[in-house]
Order: sequence, then structure tokens, then C-alpha cells
Amino acid sequence: MDQFLNDLPKAELHLHLEGSLEPELMFALAERNSIVLPYSSVEQLRQAYDFANLQAFLDLYYQGAAVLQTEQDFYDLTWAYIERCKTENVIHTEPFFDPQTHTDRGIPFATVIKGISRALRDAESKYGISSGLIMCFLRHLSEEAAFDTLQQAEPYLDQIIGIGLDSSEQGNPPAKFERVFAKARDMGLLAVAHAGEEGPAQNVIDALDILKVDRIDHGVRAIDDPELIKRLAAEKIALTVCPLSNTRLKVFDDMSQHNILQMLEQGVKVTVNSDDPAYFGGYLTENFIALEKELGMTRAQAIELARNSFEYSFAKKERKAELLAELDRHCVAR
Repeated sequence: MDQFLNDLPKAELHLHLEGSLEPELMFALAERNSIVLPYSSVEQLRQAYDFANLQAFLDLYYQGAAVLQTEQDFYDLTWAYIERCKTENVIHTEPFFDPQTHTDRGIPFATVIKGISRALRDAESKYGISSGLIMCFLRHLSEEAAFDTLQQAEPYLDQIIGIGLDSSEQGNPPAKFERVFAKARDMGLLAVAHAGEEGPAQNVIDALDILKVDRIDHGVRAIDDPELIKRLAAEKIALTVCPLSNTRLKVFDDMSQHNILQMLEQGVKVTVNSDDPAYFGGYLTENFIALEKELGMTRAQAIELARNSFEYSFAKKERKAELLAELDRHCVAR
């Protein structure tokens, strides 16, 4: 079953590139850029990856991102993730990046996106892995700062398919970013937002009704509102769920409590994703395996989850048809 899940063609729709920064690469980039990390070894750094909540993770996440300085650093970060995609048969990905994490420390927006975009282009030409890049706003910062980031992105809109909203959900409701999301949609960008992870089901509703998002990132607290579950199913609004992340950040105390398969059986278009895999103990295949080991996910459910990842991706119609055909060919062959 593990091999079946690894070989299954998949798309990943919720992956923070900065969250794929493995300790080994973090140390290599720190040495390249003459940065001293507050850890003596890779092993000591890994020991710090025991988080009580989202904020504890974010503190380490932003600290680690400081080693990313040059265009080549962002290329290497992205390419390391692409190599993992190749290993796990992830044939389409829509990664997030957080420009404010870098521009706020003096790294030009151009440096960030040029490195990432070059790696994504190479992924398609070398491995046939298609992608669409999503720019996230940090919700603990102001809407004014988000508007400034959107302005910086304007020369590169041909390399960005959408916007997102991440960072600390508590105390930063969707309504805080209503105007900047409206502006981005007017510019032709798609929209997603983290909602219903640490925050309540109401944040999912507000992300849909106020921000007019096309997909919900996480969304697991939607289960607390039966009418919302019915709406998500009826309107075919996908949730990009991240099982290992949810357990590492104590959204659920144990994987056995996770509700992803429950929502799937209720008709919600859930997908499986790895969120910040370097910090949360697993990439996409490991998340699928955890669902099989802890929740008894069947092969049919795994195929349905993979199908959802393609159907509710932002890939163009022709590419989406190719992705779904590849999944069908694979499943027939098995």
C-alpha cells in the first residue's frame, strides 16, 4: 500500500516553499551566506521541531527563512522540493510563497520570485511537472502592507496565478483583508485563504463570502457547522487539508481523530497536502500513508483524494484533462 500511495499520480495544492526548507539545506545556505544559526547541528535543529501550537512553529519558520538571501537560494529551495515531487509522483503543484517574510528583511521581491520561477520552469522542462505559483499575504501584518506587496508583484503577474492568506489565524479574521483581495481579483488573480485551522468555522464562511476565495486552505473546523459542510459539498468548494500538519500543531491531538475522511464521505472535495513538510514530519506521500495507517483509508478513497487534487487545481483545462487521464491510466494499469 505504501508503494501504491507513493506511485499514485498526485497534485499538491497547499505547500509553503519556505516550509520545505530542510535542516541540511538551511545549514548549507547559512554557511553560503555567512549566517550563524542558533543551533549547533542538524540534529539539534530537528529537536526544536516540537511545536505546542501554530505560533511556536511560525517563530522557528521565520527564523529559518533568514538564510534565504539570493536568487540562487530561492532556486535551490524550490528545486529541492521539486526533486521530492519527482520521487513521489507529484505531477502538478501550486506552491505558496511569502514575499513579506523576505522583503521585510531587505530582500527584493524580484530576487525571491526570479529564483522560484526559474526552478518551476525547470521542473516542467526537465520532469514535466506543471505548476502555478500562489503569493500569500501574512495576516499578522496590516492590509496596507498586503497592498504594498500586491503592488510589488505587478511586474510579475504572469508568473503568479493567485493570492493566499496565511500566518496567525487567531485575531486576524478574513475581513481584515477584504479590500486587497477584491483588488487582486480585479487584477485577474485567483484567491485562496487559510481558514478554519486554529480559527472557527465562521472564518471559512467569511473567507468564502467576504474574500470570495476559490478554495479554502485547511478548513477542518468546518465540521463544527453542519450547514457549512452541506454548502461546501453542494458548491464543490475544495479544502486543501494537511493531516500531518494538523496533528503536529495540535489541531488534533492524534491522527486517529482527524476528520478528513469523514468530510470526504460527506461529499466535501477535500485534498491531501503537506503544508510545511520540513517541519511537520512528512511530504505528500507520508500524509497519504498516515491516513491509511491511522484512519484506514482505502485505495478507492486514496484515488478519490488524488482525483480531487487534479479536478480542483488551478491548472488550465487542457492540462487538467492530461492530469486526470494520467491518473486513470495509472489506476487501470494497477
